[in-house]
Amino acid sequence: MATKSVSLYSLEYKQARTYGVAALFIAGNIALPQLCHLVPAGGPMLLPIYFFTLVAAYKYGWKVGLLTAVASPLINSALFAMPAAAALPAILTKSILLAAAAGFTARRFRNVSLMLLLGVVLFYQLLGSAVEWALSGSLAVALQDFRIGIPGMLLQIVGGYLLIKHLK
Repeated sequence: MATKSVSLYSLEYKQARTYGVAALFIAGNIALPQLCHLVPAGGPMLLPIYFFTLVAAYKYGWKVGLLTAVASPLINSALFAMPAAAALPAILTKSILLAAAAGFTARRFRNVSLMLLLGVVLFYQLLGSAVEWALSGSLAVALQDFRIGIPGMLLQIVGGYLLIKHLK
């Protein structure tokens, strides 16, 4: 289910537009978790901190994605103590992996599809879970996203696809 009419960009750090676009996605990554946390276990189940990082990196390139990936968890943690400071290394690792994978995939394939986004999400989750296991020493903690975060991964894949495809 690839689409050939999607516009993908690769913004540079020297462009002011890069920071404006990143700020919008960071704002999304601040607002969406707050909404999701209104639902019991909404954060761990829906994985909202990653959603706009995926869209930013895929649609506007890895540099916008990286800005979003790093700033979003740090700002959320500073403002709302969620994610907790102890969880930041694992979440930042996964966010950075997501930005890199999404930016690479968009640049390599120059289109968007559900299968490509499935590959991006599986890549960052599998590698990120391995890093989280090394950091925490707990396989159960490392596999939490796979135990209860499947709805969030599906949201990233399907919602991300729709947003990337229709975002101007």
